[in-house]
Amino acid sequence: MNAAQLTRRSLLAAAIAAPAHAVATRSTDIEKIVTKSIQPVMARYGIPGMAVGITLRGQPHVYNYGVASKATGQPVTAETLFEIGSISKTFTATLTAYAQITGKLSLSDTPGQYFPSLRGSNIDKVTLLNLGTHTPGGFPLQVPDDITNDTQALAYFRDWKPAYAPGTYRTYANPSVGLLGLIAAKSLHRDFTDLMQGMLFPALGLHNTYLQIPQAEAKNYAQGYTKTNTPIRMAPGALAAETYGIRTTAADMLRFLAANIDPTALDPTALDPTLGQAITDTHTGYYRIGPMTQDLIWEQYDDPVTLNDLLTGNTGKIPSDPTPAAELHPKRPPAEAVLINKTGSTNGFAAYAAFVPAQRCGIVLLANKNHPIDARVTAAYEIITRLIQSPSTN
Repeated sequence: MNAAQLTRRSLLAAAIAAPAHAVATRSTDIEKIVTKSIQPVMARYGIPGMAVGITLRGQPHVYNYGVASKATGQPVTAETLFEIGSISKTFTATLTAYAQITGKLSLSDTPGQYFPSLRGSNIDKVTLLNLGTHTPGGFPLQVPDDITNDTQALAYFRDWKPAYAPGTYRTYANPSVGLLGLIAAKSLHRDFTDLMQGMLFPALGLHNTYLQIPQAEAKNYAQGYTKTNTPIRMAPGALAAETYGIRTTAADMLRFLAANIDPTALDPTALDPTLGQAITDTHTGYYRIGPMTQDLIWEQYDDPVTLNDLLTGNTGKIPSDPTPAAELHPKRPPAEAVLINKTGSTNGFAAYAAFVPAQRCGIVLLANKNHPIDARVTAAYEIITRLIQSPSTN
């Protein structure tokens, strides 16, 4: 064990033994740490509003900044809904893992087992695990613009021609994860959106999380802004629900992170108790990609992790270019001494989520303006590091 690991474990032990009166100042101290990192980012990139959630040793803290709309001046509140972009994929992963645990599918299956039209095609040589780890063989980042429904998407998958053998390169993409979501829903014999809003979200205790925002909640939907400050919100698109379509609050995202940190905290009466195991299973490592281990959608780093490694995995060539993938034999079991993260972006919103199970610490950043990923990752890294090292929050 190196000195940094020893220091962090010592801090954790001290935190567990901290006196009860320390809790009284914790939220104030955490807010100071958060504000110190967030306000400069908002000023530099002209971000109208942000919500920052912190979960620390089982206690949630949400801090709101700025406005949900520049036109109305409505402030960001606990009810403000943000687009979380590709963080939505982690929910697709959770649903897929749940389907596997309940015997509805296996990650070793191929798409043709669920959609007869795909049998014998190139995509039928790919496993569901490849779809969920960005290793099927090369898809574009986005679904082609001329595809507007699931039927057209399946025709696209049937005619797809890979650039690489399955499992050899990681190419981050929406289409492959979208297909995984379609398959998970079909295996459970329900519509994907219905499964999310009618089963998974309630089971996770997420009561302000939507793929389809109810009319009564429309007033809480933040206005998004592009990098050039043009007002914008997400438009409907093929496979959007499965890949980038969720709108939620910081408090709900914290509940999801808390469940990832400690699945035993889930209400066992809300759904089959195997949901907790499904969440844990999404933290299994399957491929090594540079400094990062590719889980089922989630991306994992050994803790303590350097900021440079986080930036390499989130903003360098790994997320944008085909990157050699080394399959892990055996696969890596879920671990606690790791940092697990995922970025999310739409044209008008930016999000980032990360957690360290061993420290029982997690963070979510939600903003209603698209801004650079490196700024989000850096701010979150600074906050987590200060929370772990600060005696006043332990």
